[in-house]
Amino acid sequence: MGWSRLKQDEVAVRRTALLALRRQGVRYDDARVEALGYNSPDTARKDVHRALEAHRDAEAAEVSIYRQLENERLDDELSRLAVLEDKVRKVLGNRHILVNNGRVILDPDTEQPLEDDVIILQAIDRLVKIEDSRRRNAERRAKLNGYDMPLQTEITGANGGPLQMSKASDVELEAIMNAGPDPAMSDENTDGPAGDNSG
Repeated sequence: MGWSRLKQDEVAVRRTALLALRRQGVRYDDARVEALGYNSPDTARKDVHRALEAHRDAEAAEVSIYRQLENERLDDELSRLAVLEDKVRKVLGNRHILVNNGRVILDPDTEQPLEDDVIILQAIDRLVKIEDSRRRNAERRAKLNGYDMPLQTEITGANGGPLQMSKASDVELEAIMNAGPDPAMSDENTDGPAGDNSG
């Protein structure tokens, strides 16, 4: 059966006071800690650990909710960027005629209307900015969810136990360095002189 609300409040007040004393550097065996109702330094120490665990659990829940909300916001941003990209691509698909003072500018050689490259270049520039926003979105998502955390590796000894380290003498190091195949031995394994395939 769970604690009553009154008991929970009493524990919270006592833990808060204990944590305040610990922040001031007061030891667990101090009379002020005992005055809070702890019957031993070990009991007070365990209560601090419980308080820290409870705080860590509450903090982890808050972080999880924050991550979920941020991921949803980043998803919405990607949706908006997709809509913007569609609009820019439609602009790129249209024909843009160069006009000056309400008159179409013609190519002097072909007498055909000149294309307005400025609008096309602006649309391309907008696509580059959209891609940059997507990249920043992915970077933010990776940091938020811990995707970019460095991998931790562990070297273990025999049967997964601790790696045994010891000092080696110069003779032992020389033996280790020369432990590979002997180049002279590999020459002796050939069937004849170089280039002779007569077997």
